[in-house]
Amino acid sequence: MARSSPESSASQSQPSTPSAPSPAASLSTASASASENVEPLVRNAIATFLRQPPAGTPLEVLSALRLMAGDATDPLPPRLYFETVEQAPVAISITDASANILYVNAAFEHLSGYIRDEVLGKNQSILSSNATPDSIYRQLWRTIQRKKTWTGTLVNQRKGGDEYLAELAISPVLDSSGEIAYFLGMHRDVTREHELASALRQQKTRIENVLDAAPTVVVLLDAEGKIILDNMEYKKLFGDLRGHEPLPLIRAALREQAGFDPVERMGSVTGEGDDFKNVEVSLDVPGSLGPRWFSCSGTRISEQDGSARGYFGRGKRGDARLLLLATDVTARHREIERAHLEHLRARIAEQRLAQGMREALTAASYQIQTPLNLLRAASVMFTNGAGTLEGFAPTLAQITETSEQALRTLQAALPDEIIEPGVSVNVNELVRHVLALETDALLSSGVTVDWRPAHVLPEITARQTELRSLFKNLIDNALQATREGGRSQRELHINTRALEDAVEVCIQDSGPGFPTGDRYKAFEPFYIGWRNRRGRAGMGLPLAQEIANQHGGSIEIDPEYSDGCRVRVTLTNVFPRD
Repeated sequence: MARSSPESSASQSQPSTPSAPSPAASLSTASASASENVEPLVRNAIATFLRQPPAGTPLEVLSALRLMAGDATDPLPPRLYFETVEQAPVAISITDASANILYVNAAFEHLSGYIRDEVLGKNQSILSSNATPDSIYRQLWRTIQRKKTWTGTLVNQRKGGDEYLAELAISPVLDSSGEIAYFLGMHRDVTREHELASALRQQKTRIENVLDAAPTVVVLLDAEGKIILDNMEYKKLFGDLRGHEPLPLIRAALREQAGFDPVERMGSVTGEGDDFKNVEVSLDVPGSLGPRWFSCSGTRISEQDGSARGYFGRGKRGDARLLLLATDVTARHREIERAHLEHLRARIAEQRLAQGMREALTAASYQIQTPLNLLRAASVMFTNGAGTLEGFAPTLAQITETSEQALRTLQAALPDEIIEPGVSVNVNELVRHVLALETDALLSSGVTVDWRPAHVLPEITARQTELRSLFKNLIDNALQATREGGRSQRELHINTRALEDAVEVCIQDSGPGFPTGDRYKAFEPFYIGWRNRRGRAGMGLPLAQEIANQHGGSIEIDPEYSDGCRVRVTLTNVFPRD
């Protein structure tokens, strides 16, 4: 429709009598009307011609006229097919039989970076990249030359040199004689899909490597107990069992030893089974020294519905899976069993030692009775005036012989001293061990422990069992002191620090402390300063001092501390004397 001139628009705005149409407007209206009338006439003329075409009219002309005329019953005009290709979201190109480009659509321009005029007449290889093997191109060309459609993936190159992955389909277009006249190519960028697929494969590979490297049997089961996935440890166990599937044996062991079946416990597909952790069972493995122990754990997993209906979350509930883990704890069980046996041996040895000492003391007591009886008899004789020194000499000799025999019996009952080799030890660790052993006694006595080890403490060469005994004696004394101190707040402070070529341990309690005159006397054998002496031999501090001396160190009671007792132990890095 033609636009009105400014003058015409201005005249129409005035409230005057309507004027006659201008010549230009009349011409425009007439042209539009003529165009609308000509199209049906042309279509009718073509239809009349096609009903009785002249003899010898080329088939190509007839095909073109039929396309132009269209089908009266078809609501889609012929132009729509071209616009559909032009606006398609897939890159489309048409080439001649030699792959020279004749047409590309808008999507092709957007994807490749080339505008239409830059590629028309150029060969389709303008998009090729050397990242695509030549064998792929040869196979592509052989396929389309055989008049077949080729589909595949190529690495293409954009105008700017960037490469992308193209999912491509090339189909030959045949002429009326059945020969290849054109090629139709359609491709889309699938680089992102390839990256996601590669990342998924890499993640799968990582998970498989992690599972295979894990020192634990890992097996994934479906709701029926069938194996979906397993790892290398499961396969190793399969080999150890000499071809017997491990899963049935583990399930049977859980049923018999733990009272449940893991698959049944996890419930059905719609069930809500409970997880379980660290359930230990034993398996009899051929060729093993005793049963092998496994710590089993199970976790229920629900998978998502992968059907089309489940895309928007409206599918069925996902299948249930059971992730079963079984860690071999045989070494730990054997270590516990070995420690238990060692403990039994130690207790038996202690009982034998105590029994032997009781027997030796009983024998020595019996032997001591003889000189005591002789002494009593001699005492009575001298008291009554019936005895003389000359006559008492044989009796004294007999008393001496019997006493020496009793002494030899006691000395023979003493156990041999065990010489422990010196090793590098961390004093913080030794004190921590002793505190762990004393935990029950400290808790029952209501003692608050303030343990402040040095962050950095040099190791020293020492006999660690002897040092452990030293700290235990001192902590036992401090614990007893807090009990007899009579204070409501019972406290034990222990700290360590590094000195020059030495380590110092300070043990401080809130007990009554030592009187000034007893600070040196406390280190004498058999000295007992406790009110409650029962079970006390008075040898704790003497033994501790002897051990410290053997390690080139010393023990002293701090004379400047009066709010309890503070003992300082200094240990040098001197190898203990044999």
